[in-house]
Amino acid sequence: METKIEAIVTKTYGGAKVSYSAKAKRQLKTFAKQGWDHLPVCMAKTQYSLSDNPKLLGAPTGFTINVREFVPKLGAGFIVALTGNVLTMPGLPKHPAALDMDITDDGKISGLF
Repeated sequence: METKIEAIVTKTYGGAKVSYSAKAKRQLKTFAKQGWDHLPVCMAKTQYSLSDNPKLLGAPTGFTINVREFVPKLGAGFIVALTGNVLTMPGLPKHPAALDMDITDDGKISGLF
């Protein structure tokens, strides 16, 4: 998995290297034991830069990406690498509200909050 992340950072983003927090390093070992290290990796980072630093705008080069932790999305079949201070959107509840919404043939909407 580290090889995949390093390739993304150096070949795609233009970075120099990857740094892993202690938690991320522990997770990498656990994922290897679980057999999850073959899964694809999704990088979660700032939208403002190819780095994980939102103040380093655009497409800088030579930076270090800091992976703070990983979030396995096993149902979807990939691992998310959380970098820097990125926040992710919450997932859907077990029963999304959209499942209770409907519109009739005459245009009446039901199931809204």
